[in-house]
Formats: sequence, structure tokens, C-alpha cells
Amino acid sequence: MWAIEVRDLTKRYRGNGFAAVDHISFSVESGEIFALLGPNGAGKTTTIKILTTLLKPTSGTAKVAGFDVSKDKDSVRKSIGIVFQEPSLDWRLTGRENLDFHARIYGIGRKEREERIEEVLKLVELEDKADVVVDKYSGGMKRSLELARGFIHSPKVLFLDEPTLGLDTHTRRRIWDYIRELNGKEGVTIVLTTHHMEEADYLCERVGIMDQGKIIALDTPKNLKDLIGSDLVSLEMNTRDYNTDIFKKLDFVTDFRKHDDFVTLKMERGDLRIPAIMEVARREGVEIKSVNLRKPSLEDVFLHFTGRRIRE
Repeated sequence: MWAIEVRDLTKRYRGNGFAAVDHISFSVESGEIFALLGPNGAGKTTTIKILTTLLKPTSGTAKVAGFDVSKDKDSVRKSIGIVFQEPSLDWRLTGRENLDFHARIYGIGRKEREERIEEVLKLVELEDKADVVVDKYSGGMKRSLELARGFIHSPKVLFLDEPTLGLDTHTRRRIWDYIRELNGKEGVTIVLTTHHMEEADYLCERVGIMDQGKIIALDTPKNLKDLIGSDLVSLEMNTRDYNTDIFKKLDFVTDFRKHDDFVTLKMERGDLRIPAIMEVARREGVEIKSVNLRKPSLEDVFLHFTGRRIRE
């Protein structure tokens, strides 16, 4: 059963006609954790705003929890939770008061509301901070509370727009664990936007890679990385003025990418090929600053399809 169905969805802005979302189609299964991965300006947040009824599409259709986002907005809104990219907590209230206020908006009765608040506080490990004013919370605590608020009313679909933006590595990992636990315990479908490859890889069953308003690839993280295959050997040069043809001509190199001071070579058994690469470079007078051997990542998938890195 599909929790989300998107068909040929487009959002163009009046005036310049810019297509922030350009004829995209995808579906998300009930209970799935799904990511839209891409750089800033790729169209991820615009897509989420359409799916949460905050923006009207120019054309195409989208259904969330079985309801059309253009024709049945109220039913969509009753079925979803959302954690925005920008903080939206009331910093003058305590954590418990923020949750209580949100639960009241959704018409949850007093007894159920109190029980539910305790459940979500426990899940995000904020029981001992529940009665502290949010202004005193750390960035990670605020994000955890926003997650708790987003699913306190037991939505069918939870949207997370850049859920770990600006958090340190340790806190980000903790939020990831909360998201996984939430998905497992509550069975809620989770759709998140991110530009962190590791986040999408760690959390999601499937990933849609977005760039310039389009979905350029969609599959499981493993299948996307298998598109690249083999080992990747990255060479950092001391100068951009060097002859790259010497690496293209190596018979064991199956793909070649040049990026600023780096050359990335794809090959089988890269660990055994590095001595030969270094010998060719030495013979041709090319000075290599560093060598890195690794397996493909979602960053490499993005580079493969767009010719540039996601951080650009």
C-alpha cells in the first residue's frame, strides 16, 4: 500500500517561470523511511511543501495517506506530522507545554494527551528536561523535542525537512536512532529531505536523488552504489596543471573523473593497482599529494549523474 503517490508533479513560479520541481514521479510505501537527497536548491523542500499542502502545485498530482493534496487538504493535514527545517518551538514554554499545546490543536483528550506526552518524551530521552523552558535547551534537545511534537498525534506520515541540519556528529547520530526507533515502534511512514549522504544511507530504505528540480535516480542505497561498482581510487595532485590522459590509458581503469585537484579512477581490486598508478605518475613526472582507496558512496552516485559533488 502506498502512503504517498506523486505523478508528474511540477511547481513553476510566476514571473520567471522557474521550475523548482520539474515533472517528478515517485511513490512511498506505508511504513517506509524514504529520503529526497540533493543539494540546496534541488527542489526537496518545495516538494515537501506541496505534499504537506503548504504550496499548490502548478501541475501533476500527489496523494498523501490516500488524500489528494490539492482537493482534500484538511484530510491530508490530519494525517501528517511535520518537522520544519527552521525551528518552530515556543521557546517561552517548557518542553511538556509545547507538546501539550500541539496535542490540544489535534483534539487529543486530556487522559490520552498526558499518556502520549510521557511516551514521546521517553522515546527522545527528554523526561528529565520536560519541565525546563525550551530556551534553556541545547540545539540537539530542541530538535529532539520537535521530533516528539511532530508525531505526538500519531500521524500516518511524518515529514522531516533536514532533520539534523546544524547538529554535531554525535547529536546527529542520536537523532537518527530516534527516527529509526519511531519508525519501528509506531510504524509511521517517514519522508525526509537531506543533503547528508551518510544520513540517507544510514536511515533510508530508498533514496530519490534530486537535482535542479528533477529526480535523477531512485533506488535503495545499495543498488544506487552498485551502479558505480568496483573500487574508487582518488588521487590528489599538487597542481591542476597535469596530464590526465596518463590515467585514462591504464587498461584496468574502467571510469575516469577529474574534479579540481583530484582524479577519481574506478577499477577492480584497487588495492593491488595503486603501485602501478604511482609508477605511471612517477614516470610521467606527475606529483601525487595523496591517495585514497574506498568503496562507492551516494556522493559518488551524485557525481556520476551530475558531474559535480553535492556540496557544490
